Amino acid sequence: MDKKKKILVVDDEADLLEVFTKRLQANNYEVVAARDGKDALEKFSKEKPDAVLLDIMMPRIDGIEVLRRIREGNPNIPIFMITAFSNEERFKLANAFNASGFIMKTDDLQAQIQNITAALHIAEKYKK
Repeated sequence: MDKKKKILVVDDEADLLEVFTKRLQANNYEVVAARDGKDALEKFSKEKPDAVLLDIMMPRIDGIEVLRRIREGNPNIPIFMITAFSNEERFKLANAFNASGFIMKTDDLQAQIQNITAALHIAEKYKK
């Protein structure tokens, strides 16, 4: 049987972090949670996740900077940016660092999880 895919979920809103965690676990993912950018970078390095869900606006180190740092050594890992509101400048920055996609906090999470699953399958094909 395949090993569970590990996803790092990063959001400074505890309620949303819990919702993402429970939904992903219900879809057979292992979840590593982080509450800010600094924690995210430490856990990314230690846990070696298969994908990242990353809030754009966070304390200490924001999501764009976390995305940039992860991309430096991991150009192909799926990284989905989570945002509560559309800010064109932030979208441009995230795209400049090759974000895999965007998740609006108001979106249907189950549909987003299906998108994440598809991205993980595609990433797995290119790893080999």
